[in-house]
Amino acid sequence: MTSPSTIVVSGSIASDHLMVFPGRFAEQLIADQLDHVSLSFLVDELEIRHGGVAANITFGLGYLGMHPILVGAVGEDFADYRDWLEAHNVQTEHVHVSSTRKTARFLCTTDSDNSQIASFYAGAMAEAESIDLGPILASTAGTPLVVVSPDTPEAMLRHTRSCRDRGVPFIADPSQQLARMRGGQIRDLVDGARYLVTNEYERSLLCQKTAWSEPEVLARVGSWITTLGAQGVMIETRGQASVFVDVVPETVQADPTGVGDAFRAGFLTGDAHGLEPQRCAQLGCTLATFVLETVGPQEYTFTTAEFVQRLAAAYGPVAGAEVEACLGSVHADALAAQGA
Repeated sequence: MTSPSTIVVSGSIASDHLMVFPGRFAEQLIADQLDHVSLSFLVDELEIRHGGVAANITFGLGYLGMHPILVGAVGEDFADYRDWLEAHNVQTEHVHVSSTRKTARFLCTTDSDNSQIASFYAGAMAEAESIDLGPILASTAGTPLVVVSPDTPEAMLRHTRSCRDRGVPFIADPSQQLARMRGGQIRDLVDGARYLVTNEYERSLLCQKTAWSEPEVLARVGSWITTLGAQGVMIETRGQASVFVDVVPETVQADPTGVGDAFRAGFLTGDAHGLEPQRCAQLGCTLATFVLETVGPQEYTFTTAEFVQRLAAAYGPVAGAEVEACLGSVHADALAAQGA
């Protein structure tokens, strides 16, 4: 098997403040008064964890044995987080450090239905648009794959243009920034992507804002990956039958934060090793389930054997064998060997 390509992940790097509301948000909302909502939720739990979409994706890649390059903007309070990521195979030398702003904060409350209400403080992320991918790509051996995940819209657009100008393949992963971006910006972001990744709601929003039909979107990208929550994942490629992959059944639902980021990390790991899209999605769904079963997007632990066992139980022994050949030893195994 050939060596996997380098993956560059741009996007948000943040601290997650995760809270749990024991009731249901839906029971607190009055239909005819939604135009002036004023609510406060007394929460039972607070967990402060490492997060941010790009950081979560690179952590997952590193845990699965890759050595991704993280690109984003942080504050001077990033030192401990940097150590954590580097200890998990993430290359952080291209992270921009602001001298005036704090690292971004994600504040999220989850209710008993796993519904979420969240706020995001950009902080140092506002300086991400000053980052030039050109020198980073030039210093990377071979042809890397760039993931353009949620960041400031200006940074995301700058990064996709850099990729197109240099013929570097990229993944358009606009996620929550779809709500902020204009139709023209989204069209510019998506056009020419090797993969476009959205969830089911974002899929409809993207079509609405761009005024493109679903076939028109698919004509502009290599493949369109749509995550469907508990229903799994759909992968569409022009001229081919759609591929559907079910989720890996969870043993417990601890926290949904970072599940989508983990799916992307798993999918990208498989893609870097040359696996077919269906197998990549199976790898991604397996990692996503480990995250769902853990509080925090970077708190999961498992060995290669445990990971392969879960994957094979869901998708069969052939799938397990192919993925095991790619993973070798995941990061937990390496730490154990070092006596960590």
